[in-house]
Amino acid sequence: MNGLVIVGMALVVFACAYFLYGRWLVRTWGIDPAAKTPAVAFEDGQDFSPASRFTVFSHQFSSITGAGPVTGPIIAAMFGWAPALLWILVGGVFFGAVQDFAALYASVKNKGKSMGMLIETYVGKTGRRMFLLFCWLFTLLVIAAFADIIANTFNGFLKDGTQNVPGAQAATISMLYIFVAMGFGVYISKCKPSGVRKFLIAVVLVIAMFAVGMQYPLFFDAQAWRYVVFAYCFIASILPMWLLMEPRDYLSAFLLLGMVAGGVVGVVVAAPTINMPAFVGFTVDGKSLFPILFITIACGAVSGFHSLVSSGTSSKAIASESDMLPVGYGAMLVECMLGVVALVIACAAASNGALPAGTPFQIFAGSISSFFQMFGLPAGVSACVITMCVSALGMTTIDSVARIGRMSFQELFSPSEGERVSGMQALAMNKYVSTILTLVFSYLLCLAGYMNIWPLFGAANQLLSALVLISLAVFLRTTGRKGWMLYVPMTFMFIVTMSALVLSVYGIAGKLSAGTFVFMIDGIQLILAVALMILAILVVKHCGRELFGKSEQPNLQA
Repeated sequence: MNGLVIVGMALVVFACAYFLYGRWLVRTWGIDPAAKTPAVAFEDGQDFSPASRFTVFSHQFSSITGAGPVTGPIIAAMFGWAPALLWILVGGVFFGAVQDFAALYASVKNKGKSMGMLIETYVGKTGRRMFLLFCWLFTLLVIAAFADIIANTFNGFLKDGTQNVPGAQAATISMLYIFVAMGFGVYISKCKPSGVRKFLIAVVLVIAMFAVGMQYPLFFDAQAWRYVVFAYCFIASILPMWLLMEPRDYLSAFLLLGMVAGGVVGVVVAAPTINMPAFVGFTVDGKSLFPILFITIACGAVSGFHSLVSSGTSSKAIASESDMLPVGYGAMLVECMLGVVALVIACAAASNGALPAGTPFQIFAGSISSFFQMFGLPAGVSACVITMCVSALGMTTIDSVARIGRMSFQELFSPSEGERVSGMQALAMNKYVSTILTLVFSYLLCLAGYMNIWPLFGAANQLLSALVLISLAVFLRTTGRKGWMLYVPMTFMFIVTMSALVLSVYGIAGKLSAGTFVFMIDGIQLILAVALMILAILVVKHCGRELFGKSEQPNLQA
């Protein structure tokens, strides 16, 4: 099989999905381009801040495109390229993009409320608190995992003690991105440049940052970078959206979209042959295709985390309801395209039906780097660009998650309508206190290391998608909109993820009986896994009662 055929087929599928299924969802649920969005109605210069369509798209795409769309498809290729490709296509079109768009749609139609507050409106207070606790625990896993990934990417020293020049260069560029983004944000806010001028200035800034970063690499070890990353998370969580996150994501979008475009063009030019079998088997190396495939490929097919971005930050920046389709549905399809490119590149690099040695990112980065060199980019520059793209995948995700974690903690303790705020509630709702607590617990988890956190993060992420889908189905039913298109995705994802969590708990219990149990690694994971399962069952119980039983909530038209 030629990789060009697979990429071409995926492009056609995603284009048809956007213009046919996406627009059908818009017509089915209804949008009003003339309506005042929450960003406009509640503009406060902090969380609510209207922005252009491309700016919000950049924020959404940069935030949701983490390590998943590269890592997941490459790991899942062990079952063959066909199962992985089918899940990316089907999951992306009918599961992931629908969830992202529906979460954004529901939030915009409900004054920019997050998923937790939406659940209170359409399910009840108990459901809201359980869901927000689930979300907060989940954000701890995401921050911990991505902080460790970023710190190791920036690590200026390899295991043998030699200098890691591309990593140190990417670290300098990433630090420049923070301060340049803030200056860029002030410029946009004060001068309000046209779209063309903003684009041209952004391109010049990105090139300048690369030029400086490559000349002045920062050589610090991984532990030092962990401290820097958590300090950045604190700043990103409390600063206004327009000052740091939106301009940073706008600048980062050029890197990420360029990486996707470079991969697609590289596949078109090279037309690589797939050297992996289409299907290997239902069980590979003791791992069953069900449920492992659907947990391994998360961000490239469906990811619960995306809904937190859609309803937590992007919904507060949408300037017109007509922007919701490209931001909610379109950004996810572009991410799916990255997943297909990663799958093709990895399978083309395979030999005799086996993937090359190295981590998924090393496999992907090596191939993309060779594509860039094919276009005339020097090897050293290419290595720096790819390393920066990898770090951007993590940085643009972790700042959004830190902010969402802070907001989830605040909302967890926020009073319902008519309730008085106690002293402890007021303290917990303070944005500095909630941010510090979120980051402290995340740092403790980070000490366990990325590889120990990722399996639980993957299962929790997909379980979150099931909870979000059933909550959105309740919203659609309660407001008199059709929601049957969510029933199969929410049921399938709940069964898959609960199965994976049960297997995870069984594996940890096996370590306990074998005497290899380490509390700071296995114990914390076990506690979190059981807590997430219990919370998920309770949320589904409350939402299911509203969805399939006689609703006690009034019919609310949003």
